[in-house]
Amino acid sequence: MRILATPARTGAAIPTTAPAQVFIDAGATEAARKQRRATVAAFTTAFVDMTGWAQAPLSRRLSAAGAVRAYAAWLALATTVPVEATYVSDCGTCWGRHAALVHPDLAATFTATARRLGYTTRETSRQWATMAKLVAISGHRPEDLHRHRYDAARHQLTVALAAGHGGHAPTTLSTPLHGLEATLAALRILDEPAAKTGHPSSRAGHWETLAASAPVLATTMRRYLSQLALSMRPGTVALIDTTLRHLASYLVEHHDNVTTVADIERTHIEGFKAWLGARPGYRARREPVKTTIGMRMSHLRCFFDRIIEWGYPDTTTRNPVFAGDMPLRDRPLPRFLDDADAAALLSAARALPQLFDRVCVEVLARTGLRKGEFLGLTTDAIVQIGDGHWLRTPVGKLRTDRYVPLHPKVKTLLEEWTAHRGDQPTSPLLFVDRGRPIPQTRVDAAVRKAATAAGLGHVTPHQLRHTLATQAINRGMSLEAIAALLGHTSMTMTMTYARIADRTVADEYFAVSQKVEALYEPTPLPAEAEGPNMRQLRLEANRRLLGNGYCSRPTELGCRYETICETCTFFAPTITFRDTLQNQHDDAQTRGETHRQGIYANLLDRLDETGA
Repeated sequence: MRILATPARTGAAIPTTAPAQVFIDAGATEAARKQRRATVAAFTTAFVDMTGWAQAPLSRRLSAAGAVRAYAAWLALATTVPVEATYVSDCGTCWGRHAALVHPDLAATFTATARRLGYTTRETSRQWATMAKLVAISGHRPEDLHRHRYDAARHQLTVALAAGHGGHAPTTLSTPLHGLEATLAALRILDEPAAKTGHPSSRAGHWETLAASAPVLATTMRRYLSQLALSMRPGTVALIDTTLRHLASYLVEHHDNVTTVADIERTHIEGFKAWLGARPGYRARREPVKTTIGMRMSHLRCFFDRIIEWGYPDTTTRNPVFAGDMPLRDRPLPRFLDDADAAALLSAARALPQLFDRVCVEVLARTGLRKGEFLGLTTDAIVQIGDGHWLRTPVGKLRTDRYVPLHPKVKTLLEEWTAHRGDQPTSPLLFVDRGRPIPQTRVDAAVRKAATAAGLGHVTPHQLRHTLATQAINRGMSLEAIAALLGHTSMTMTMTYARIADRTVADEYFAVSQKVEALYEPTPLPAEAEGPNMRQLRLEANRRLLGNGYCSRPTELGCRYETICETCTFFAPTITFRDTLQNQHDDAQTRGETHRQGIYANLLDRLDETGA
C-alpha cells in the first residue's frame, strides 16, 4: 500500500486524521488495530499533531514511549515532515521498517535492484534503513531525494552520528552509504555514483574551520580554486586545494596576525617550506620527497602569479615564491622489471584467485596503460579494425586517447570479465563492481598480490608500463612506435627509455666483448676490433677535446681557430709531444688544410732545430 500525503510546509499545522486512520487500518488483527488506536491517542495527548511534535524539546520527544516514537517516525515519513538529524540518530527507531510500510512498492524495487548489483540481503537492508533516515531528514519522498538533497541530508546525519563517536562517523554509516549511492543511481534517483576519491566533505569542513580564523584568506583561496575548477581536471584541483589548505593551516597556527593573502611575506614562505619539509612523507617516509615539495611550491607560485595577474583585491604586491624555492629534482631512470621478473609476475598473476586481479595485471603488462586509463575503459573499448583487434583508451592524463593493439590473451580476459560483470546499469565503465567504479587501490592491490606471489618485493602498476616500453626498445621497436603505444605527446617523454637501452652502444659493445678480454693480455687487439662508431669517437676525442669541455663543430666544417693555441707566442711544445704534432700535421695534409699543415710544419722544424 502507498500512503498518499501532501508535503507539509514548515510552521503549518499538519492534519493527522487521514494518516492516523491509515495507520490504524494497517493493523492485521482487531487487537493490533486496538493497540494502534491507543498509540495514536497517546501521541495526540502528548503532542497534538506533527507541528506540536516538531516544536517539542528534543529531550521530551526522545523520552516518549517507544510505540509513540515509532508512530512519529511513520507519520513523519508519510507526511514528509523534515526531522532533525540529531533525533534521527538518537531515537532508536527502526526507520527502514517504517519506510517500507509507507513505500512498499519502492522497497521491493530497491531490494531487487540492490541484489542485482551484487549486494547481500543484510547489506541491502542496511542501505534501505540508511536511505529512510536521509528521507526523514530531508522531508521529501524517496524518489525526490536528488543529489543536492541527498548530500545535505547525508552531511547532517554524518555530523550527528560523529558527535557521539569521537568526531568520526562510524562504519555503520559510511559502509551502507557507499553502496546506497550505487543502488539509488541504478534506480535513476541519483546521478552516476562517483569513484572512491578522498572526502570532499572533509575538505569543505576544513575550509570552514580555516575561515573562522582567517575569513578573507580562505575566501581568496577558495575563489581561486573555483576558477581552476572551470578549466582543470578535478584531481588537479584537489591537489592544489590541499596545498592551499596546508599554507592556510600553517599561517593560522604559526602566524595568527596573517589573515589575508596581502599579509603574506617572504619570511612566511620560508617558514612554510621548513614546516612542509618536517612533515612525514607518504608510505611511512620520514619526510616528503623532493617531487612533493616541488609540486607544493609550484602550486603556490602559480597561485600568487595568477591572482596578481587577475587583479584580485586581496593579493601581494609581488610573488613571494621564487623559482629557487623549487628543489632540484632527481631524474632517475624509470624502474622496470627485467625479462625474468616480468615473466614471473605474469605467471603468478594468472594463478591469482580473483578474476579482476588476473585481468588487471595482464592488461597493464601487455598494453602499458596507466591506472586511470585502465579503469576508464568502457564496455565498447574493444574495436576490430581489419583482421586485428584494438583497445581504445579513454582520454587520460595528457588529454588524448589512442588505440592500442590488443593481444589475443588480453582480449580473452576482457571478454571473460565482461561476462562476469553482467548487467551494471549505473555506468558504461568496464570495471565496475556493485554499481560503483573500481577504485585505484584495487589496481595497486592486484599488482602487489602478483608481485608477492612471484617473490619480487614492491612493484607498482606504473612499473609495468616502464617494463613494456623497455622490452619494446630492447627488441628494436622505434621510438615513434613506442610513443604511439604509450600515448606520449612529446618525443622528449619517450627518449627517457632510449637512455635505458641504447642499441647502437649495446650492439657495438657486445660485438667486441670477447675481444675486450684481450685487453688484459700483453698482445694488442687487431685493428678490425675497433668498430666504425668507436673509431669516430676516438678521432673526434683526440682532435676536439678541450681543457674544459669539447667542440661540437661538425667534422664537415672547417675552423679558423682550430690551431689557435699553437699560434700563440706562449705556446711551448717539447720533444715529448713531437708524435702528437706529427699526427696533427699528417691529418691536416690528408684533409688538404694547408694553413693548418704549415703551422704544424713550423712547430716540428723548431723542435728539430732546438731539440726542446
